Amino acid sequence: MEKKVIYYKDELNDEFSKAIIKPDIVDENYKYIHKNLFWKIGEFFAYLISLPIKSLYPKVKFHIKYIGKEKVKPYKNTGYFIYANHTQEFCDTFIPTNMIFPKTNSLIVNPENVSMKGLKLLVKMLHAIPIPNNIRGMKNFLDAVEYYIHKKHASVTIYPEAHIWPYCNFIRNFKDVSFKYPIKYDVPTFCVTNVYKKYGKNNDKIQIISYLDGPFFADNSLKNAKEQQKNLRNQVYNKMCERAKESEITLFEYVKS
Repeated sequence: MEKKVIYYKDELNDEFSKAIIKPDIVDENYKYIHKNLFWKIGEFFAYLISLPIKSLYPKVKFHIKYIGKEKVKPYKNTGYFIYANHTQEFCDTFIPTNMIFPKTNSLIVNPENVSMKGLKLLVKMLHAIPIPNNIRGMKNFLDAVEYYIHKKHASVTIYPEAHIWPYCNFIRNFKDVSFKYPIKYDVPTFCVTNVYKKYGKNNDKIQIISYLDGPFFADNSLKNAKEQQKNLRNQVYNKMCERAKESEITLFEYVKS
């Protein structure tokens, strides 16, 4: 497989997605939670439409194999958070959902994800929770996260690396800020790590092996929430780094410039 070199300066902020989308405004007027009948019917049909795509696309394109799905079974009646690495524009939205099926999965996303022409309504109905553009929108955002975690007993997926680096075979450094949510809502944490393997008669095809690990919990012996947050981040980061070492393919070599 031909290898392409990509140079980066900041692994926390550099973005290599090809999609260029002007984000809609997500502020205090953005409606996260819809309870009217017509929206519920729309959600049902969005679910039916997306189900075969979510199931078949990873299998057909990546011959995907899921490992560790049984780890979430004891938590089918509670909400929890999933942290996943971000290396595919399309497939990443499907994998965590497939890992925990039939449980409902919501995704915390950037505003660009709910701004795609022709798709924004579908994405919203599939429980995307966009991060607000300003501080005034945070209350409604947090209310939505709490609604899905506690009232709907759903999972909420977060991509702590924040930006897409295609086929990246290592875990980038990420901040601990998003790990305040499992502590705030007192729920378990899991992680999904996608690694790239060779397969096929001549080992010339790419396979994704998707690992689900956890549960991880905050260390209550630590003196404050900030320390617990950092500790929880490190538990998840270390496990994801351990799994990522199994990648066999370097389709894109990321070099710091």
